[in-house]
Formats: sequence, C-alpha cells, structure tokens
Amino acid sequence: MTEKSASSDATAGVMSSSFLRRDWFPRAFPFILYMAFIAVESLVSWLAGHIPSMAAFSGYDHYVLYPVKTVLVGAALIYYWRDYTELRGSRWFRAGDLAAAIPAGVVVFVLWINMDFASFGSPEGFDPYLFGDGAVAFVLVAFRLFGAAVVVPVFEEIFWRSLVVRYFIDSDFMKVPVGAFTWASFLGTSLLFGLEHHLWLAGIAAGIVYNLLLYRTRNIKSCILAHGITNLLLGIYVLKTGNWHFW
Repeated sequence: MTEKSASSDATAGVMSSSFLRRDWFPRAFPFILYMAFIAVESLVSWLAGHIPSMAAFSGYDHYVLYPVKTVLVGAALIYYWRDYTELRGSRWFRAGDLAAAIPAGVVVFVLWINMDFASFGSPEGFDPYLFGDGAVAFVLVAFRLFGAAVVVPVFEEIFWRSLVVRYFIDSDFMKVPVGAFTWASFLGTSLLFGLEHHLWLAGIAAGIVYNLLLYRTRNIKSCILAHGITNLLLGIYVLKTGNWHFW
C-alpha cells in the first residue's frame, strides 16, 4: 500500500467515523433500523405473491422478525446512550412531570382504541397464541410487551420529540432547547408521527398529545414515560380482548 493510499484510507475512515457520530445519527439510526425491519416484512409479503415457496414464511415472518428487531434496536439504543444528552439532568420521576405524563399516556390509549376506524389497510396483527399457549407464546408476549412499552417509546421519542421537532426549527437542532415551540414543528411532527402508523388518525392524535406534553414539561423523559404507559395499557388491552389488530 502506498503512502498516498494509506492516507486516503485514513481520511475516509475519519470521515466515516465523523458521519456516524454526528448529533442526528444516534437519534435517527434506531428509528431507521426499526423501519427497515418493517420494510423487510413488506418485501416478504410482496415476494409471497410472486414466489410460491415464500408464501408459507410470509404468514410467520412477523413473529420471527419482531424479537430480532427488538434486540437489535435495543442494542443500538444502549450503544448510543451516552449521546442522548437530552436524557440527562432532570429526574425520570419528577412529581410535576409524572402528574402530566401519566394522564397523557392514558388519554392516548383511550383515543387509540377508539380511533381504529381510520387506518392504512388491514394489518395482519400479532397473535402470540398462534403457536399455542405454551413457552413460545410466553416468549412472544414478553418480547412484544417489552418492545412496545420500553424500546419503542425510547427510540420514537428521541427521534420525533428530540430530533425532528427541533430540526423543524433549526437544522442545527442541538442549539434548539428541548420543548421549544413553533407551529411548523408542532403540526409537522404531529402529522408525520401519525402517518408513521397504520392507524394514522390515532397516530396524529397521539403526536399532538405527546407534543403538548413536551411543551408542558420540556423533558423528553416525560414523553418516553407517557408513550410507554400508552403502549403498556394497549398491550394489556390486546391480551385481554384478543383485538390483535392493535398489535
């Protein structure tokens, strides 16, 4: 290897490392990774319509991929945890934030189960008892509850309420205080957050409530807590009623 090529490789390595450590990347990567798994599931469904041998797997891919993406996205959050400076400082369970976060989480849950009339298509749902009610079902329920109530709230709130809300205000988003308000950031993130979910109207309502909570507390952790409460209540509701389409 020549001195010039070695220098070029070193420069490329530094640039790559710099790119991966930019402020937006740790906040976006777990979200992108999660959405990539959803894209894979959509691809499997499409392939099933064209390749007969894929048809059998397409009915079960969700059950295989959900635990995998939960672990990988959780690992990404742990790896980048030190970069989430917005989660430092104020306590997780500060009384004022709890008083706002808990009702917000409950309100979104109630809205969610009553606004399922507006959706993109008909989701296949996630029925953990498809394989019986033994150990497999227990593992699937555990992964689904943990993924929905812990992993999803963390990466979604870091992405939407920390990165995107502030990016709407200034592309140098780290200069923008957490909880800063503009109409464009409020309406834009509420709409985009809703369109991310197949229950789009419920998603927009959730985005509005979580954004209002952010402005009230100026604390990303209160939004994570509220989102976790919503998803935990939804999980309990689904398990009790068998309304798997909410999963």
